[in-house]
Amino acid sequence: MKKYQVVGIGNAIVDVLTRADDSFLEHMGITKGIMQLIERERAELLYGAMDGRVQAPGGSVANTLAGLGNLGLRTAFIGRVHDDALGRFYAEAMEKDGTAFVNPPVPGGELPTSRSMIFVSPDGERSMNTYLGISAELGPEDVDEAVAAEAEIVFLEGYLFDKDKGKEAFIRLARACRAAGGKAGIAISDPFCVERHREDFLQLIEHEMDYVIGNEAEIRSLYQDNSLEADLERVAAICPLVICTRSGDGVTIVKDGVRTDVPVTKIVPVDATGAGDQFAAGFLYGLATGTDMLTAGRMGTVAATEVITHMGPRPEASLPELFKQAGLL
Repeated sequence: MKKYQVVGIGNAIVDVLTRADDSFLEHMGITKGIMQLIERERAELLYGAMDGRVQAPGGSVANTLAGLGNLGLRTAFIGRVHDDALGRFYAEAMEKDGTAFVNPPVPGGELPTSRSMIFVSPDGERSMNTYLGISAELGPEDVDEAVAAEAEIVFLEGYLFDKDKGKEAFIRLARACRAAGGKAGIAISDPFCVERHREDFLQLIEHEMDYVIGNEAEIRSLYQDNSLEADLERVAAICPLVICTRSGDGVTIVKDGVRTDVPVTKIVPVDATGAGDQFAAGFLYGLATGTDMLTAGRMGTVAATEVITHMGPRPEASLPELFKQAGLL
């Protein structure tokens, strides 16, 4: 038995959430519904404008690991934080949630710990303004191949592709895991991320990955065929397992050429932050425990549904209990 069932690598970001209406977003020049990268000065301005802040450790893959911890899996996170108040808070919070934070906070004159200001609209849409700080400096030297070899599954965060050393860290982790008999996969993260790194993404998916997770916009951005069906077919031709979430229209999974469609019940979200992250948690739990694709997909939808019923990107209810109620355990 390996030490870890899932090891994730991604941005270690402190999430700072507040509620805001459309007029506030317009006044502050915030584009609704997408993730924007911002500089340090802009981050300080937005942070100061937030009322009733809720603070929590975040980052896409870290949120997924929190969901997997809720489900009782053995997990670890590879990320980079500064040895400042936010960095120590982040590392301690991950450990408290049951995920090993394998890289200690970095002392010295490094950039500050990363943070994302998230403004949640009345319709549940979230507008994310992220200052990457030190997490964007994560590189291959931060990847311990012994940790990778002890992982059954590794999960990569596409946002880290914005720097070459982030790509190098991904490849080092994926190859070390697969060489030891594990599986490696990626969350595409954002269609704009694909726009910046399309060829690199396709090369990684074809040659280094065992699975890929993305929403409809992200999957369609890979090949730009103006047809989800055509894009799914092309991605499935280069990767043995493709998972495409389509919001209220369900989930499509293609494994070794066999397609599984998972229906969902549409609900109005309280806060859509973390929906994709928790879908990944539910699905990866199914993958790690050897379920069939329909069950794994349903686990993902149950976890995603839980997180959009409250503020914040991490589950508050017991996911195992919800899985039992849904007849999945």
